[in-house]
Amino acid sequence: MAIGILMLLLVLSSHALADVCATDDTGAMLCLPEPARRIVTLSPGATELVFAAGAGGQVVAVVEYSDYPPEANALPSIGSHTRIDLEALVALKPDLVVTWVSGNPVEQVATLETLGVASFAIEPRTFEGVSSVLERLAVLAGTGAEGDREAARFRRGINELAEQYRGRKPVRVFYQVWDQPLMTINDEHLIGKVISMCGGQNIFAGVDRLVPRIGPEDVLAGNPEAILSGGADEDGNSYTSLERWQSFTSMKAVEADNLFIIPASPISRPTPRLLEGARTVCEKLDVARARLQ
Repeated sequence: MAIGILMLLLVLSSHALADVCATDDTGAMLCLPEPARRIVTLSPGATELVFAAGAGGQVVAVVEYSDYPPEANALPSIGSHTRIDLEALVALKPDLVVTWVSGNPVEQVATLETLGVASFAIEPRTFEGVSSVLERLAVLAGTGAEGDREAARFRRGINELAEQYRGRKPVRVFYQVWDQPLMTINDEHLIGKVISMCGGQNIFAGVDRLVPRIGPEDVLAGNPEAILSGGADEDGNSYTSLERWQSFTSMKAVEADNLFIIPASPISRPTPRLLEGARTVCEKLDVARARLQ
C-alpha cells in the first residue's frame, strides 16, 4: 500500500513539474499543462513580442495593425484591440491569449476568463520589462532558447546605448504623440525613458497621466529645444505634422530647425524594435545639440 501511494505521488509530482508557468504583468500566475501551440495576440505589440520570443509559428490570429514582422500580415484578424470578435476568437480554440493590460476592453478579457480561455496580460513599462516579457512568453510557448537570446540581445543593446549617451549635454524635448488632439507622454512612458537615456529632458516629464492631452500654450511655456514625433510609417511617409509649430519662431526648437518626425512603430511599441527607435531618438538629439551650439 505504501509503495502504491508513493508511486501515485511521484506521478502527480511529474505532472506538476510538466506544467509551464509564468507571472504576467498584473502579477497573476498562469500555468499551462504544456507549451502553448495555438496563440492569439490582442495587440500589435503582443504580436511582435510573441514572434520575437520565437513563437511566431504558433500564432493563429492577431488584431488590426499587427503588421510586424511581415509574416503577421498573413494571419487572420479578430477585430481591433479595443473591439475583439470573441466568437471568432473562441472558435479558434486557442490555448493561450496574450492580452494588453490597459488597451483591451476589461469586460471582454473577463469574458475570456469566464469561458476558461487561458490569458496572459502584458504591458512592459521599462527596458527590463521588455526583456522579461520575452522570456516569460518563451516559457509559455516552449521556445525558451530563442526568447532568452532575444531578451539578452535587447538588454545588451540598451546598456550599450545608455553608456554611449551618458553625460551628453541635456536637450529640452517635447514629444508629440498626436497633433489633433495634441498629446504627449510623461517620464513613466517608455518613450520618456528613451528620451532620458539619450540625454533629453522631457518638458512634460512630471505630468500625472501616461499620455496626457495638452494645449499649444503648454508647449510654448516649456520652450523645448527639440520637438520629436513618432509619426512616420516604415517607408518614411508622415501621417502627423509638426507644421503648426513653424510659426512660433521664438521657440528654440523652431529657431534651430530641431523638428523631427521619426518612424512610429519602433519607438511606440514595447518590443525589441524599441532599441531601433531609441537609436533614432539619440541620433536626432545629437543633431539637435549640434544645431544649438
